[in-house]
Amino acid sequence: MNKIIRNKTASQYMYIILGATLVGLSYNVFFLPSRLAAGGISGVSTILFELYALSPALIQSMINIPIFIIGWIALGKDFSFKSLVGTFWVPFIIFLTADIPLTVTNPFLGALYGGILLGVGLGIVYKGNGSTGGTAAIAQIVKKFTGISSGYSQFIVDGLVVTTSIIVFNLELTLFALLAIYISGKAIDFVQLRTSATKLILIITEEEEKIQSLIHDGIDRGLTKVRSVGGYSNLDKTMILCVTEQPEAVQLKKILQKEAPTSFVIFLNASEILGRGFSLDRYYGQKL
Repeated sequence: MNKIIRNKTASQYMYIILGATLVGLSYNVFFLPSRLAAGGISGVSTILFELYALSPALIQSMINIPIFIIGWIALGKDFSFKSLVGTFWVPFIIFLTADIPLTVTNPFLGALYGGILLGVGLGIVYKGNGSTGGTAAIAQIVKKFTGISSGYSQFIVDGLVVTTSIIVFNLELTLFALLAIYISGKAIDFVQLRTSATKLILIITEEEEKIQSLIHDGIDRGLTKVRSVGGYSNLDKTMILCVTEQPEAVQLKKILQKEAPTSFVIFLNASEILGRGFSLDRYYGQKL
């Protein structure tokens, strides 16, 4: 058992290092030469490089240090050694490849291929249960102390970075940066679930109350329960229907694999969702 755990842990670190390497390469090959501040700490370092020619690797490391310390204090166990590796491996790769000869200066190609490479890299890091720090860490902290979802928190933080880039660069480059963020999100989705952004999750289980608690406590989503009977066992079961955004689906997948591995779970694409939490405010009286 210990050997299995060690092998799993080793593979997770390999995912994190591989993914973080791709994230660093996407910055030096595509985003920095194309002058695209595509959100996050990398976007901040791009802006500071444009203004003051400051080393992006140094800036990202300096910004990530206090963010990591605050995150460790505020979030505790959510910030593991895996987060530390992912957070500082990216600027390390950026430092090593600072003079890489293969670069793309065309902003459209930079947004397209940089977004794909960034998304694939982040998706691989997330598959290893890791993090690259930066705005993802800030979003988690904001979520804990304000109640705003991590998706909205990260959108706000990244949006501020991209909006600031208008002042330093121009509207055209800012729009390309937004395109890169959109493409990277789709690439992350492909790597993690290979499906669309909104999920209908069907969970068939005999542990109704446990699964309900995991959903409420883990991703704070509503659910619907349907009484059912197992076709093979003829035992009473419950089918739980839950609709989530893509990042929540990934989080719930990890929770279920750990806490309820015997449950039968199906992830389906949901083309359009109407109702509270999607087309309406998630909570009564709260604007998201």
